[in-house]
Amino acid sequence: MIIGIDASRANRQYKSGTEWYSYHLIRELAKIDSKNQYLLYTDKPLIGGLTNLTSDQEVENSGIEANLEKNNSQEIISQYNNFRCKIIKQHLPFFWTQLSLSLEMLFHPPDVLFIPAHTLPIIHPQKSVVTIHDIGFIHNQQLYSHKRIESVSPTYTRLLNLLIKIITLGKYESNVFDYHIWSTKFTLKHAKKIITVSKFSKKEIEKFCPANLKKIQVIYNGYNNKLYQPFVNSEKNNQVLDKYGIKQPYIFYVGRLEKKKNITTLVEAYVIMREKYKNIKHKLVLVGSASYGFNEINYIIQEFNINSEVILTGWVPEEDMPVIYHGATAFVFPSCYEGFGIPLLQAMACNTPIIASDIPAISEIVEDSALLFDPLNKKDIAEAMAKIITDDNLRKDLIARGQRRINYFSNGKNAQETLALLENM
Repeated sequence: MIIGIDASRANRQYKSGTEWYSYHLIRELAKIDSKNQYLLYTDKPLIGGLTNLTSDQEVENSGIEANLEKNNSQEIISQYNNFRCKIIKQHLPFFWTQLSLSLEMLFHPPDVLFIPAHTLPIIHPQKSVVTIHDIGFIHNQQLYSHKRIESVSPTYTRLLNLLIKIITLGKYESNVFDYHIWSTKFTLKHAKKIITVSKFSKKEIEKFCPANLKKIQVIYNGYNNKLYQPFVNSEKNNQVLDKYGIKQPYIFYVGRLEKKKNITTLVEAYVIMREKYKNIKHKLVLVGSASYGFNEINYIIQEFNINSEVILTGWVPEEDMPVIYHGATAFVFPSCYEGFGIPLLQAMACNTPIIASDIPAISEIVEDSALLFDPLNKKDIAEAMAKIITDDNLRKDLIARGQRRINYFSNGKNAQETLALLENM
């Protein structure tokens, strides 16, 4: 059987949750499946660990860019020599999935198509599987970007918007949010099977599109257990922390720095904590790329004049992340909506105590291994941060609980369950 996988997200240089999910799932499938043939579709040549799926080093810089062969194909090193890549060029600066990948599906469809991130091409094989991580954009539309999809020029951008409005009878425009809405509805209707990452997300999807009850399967995310684990290496710790200007003691968040992650509320809660508890000197470290709503986050930091107390590292490569987890007093995750939350697993694996939002998906994943707070209540967040900083016994207890809970999750288990679904199509 030929299994085609959209690897465009896995191939991005600057990865966050969905990209790492795609990346590690491809690598794990290469370890466990010797029977099927795999074809990875990308818009650009593969880089890093996707060029050599046998490498033990599973970080972004592992491997080198492979040689390109004829017909836009690319050599991939894999344990069973059953992976290859086809580079499908993007002829227009938008809609690679719906234009370029659709044409590939029309002329050269695989037996099964697997899309690890939401968007099914209009033309696709009957046996298509898509992972929908969450549908938070349905509930909190103001927290998501409505930026216009840009074409080759302002004139073409306006024409594209007009064309989309005509085709959809005025229901949608050519902006990021509308495309997300449309593509999710299309996927739920036309995909043969839907994978989602938590029981909470399954319930949300079922409410959004009740007709799809039987096609949705929950498969929990995993984490990179070779990289994320407890360790003590003082020299490396100091080198990594110095590289990003991080000073201990600190608490930290990792993820995109955007409005929907509730970072402005976290910063305001941090200010409340520092004003109330003068003896607490911990910095707040925010790890991740700036995204929609970052200007508001930066404004709050400037407004309270806490530039020296809040450390913005930007995006950090995965190989450095365990050091940041290990050096932190606690990991804080203040989202108002999540489908899963892979950083929660990484924190538990690194023996970093967690304080997080008391929302359904997070409660499902951490169970009793985190101190939870109301993400809409700045004072509650402030008190939770102060409590975990000052209570040694609480931190030790949460670490012990996290050590037990993390055993339920792994990239290997994720890949095995995903492969079983693909083979039973």
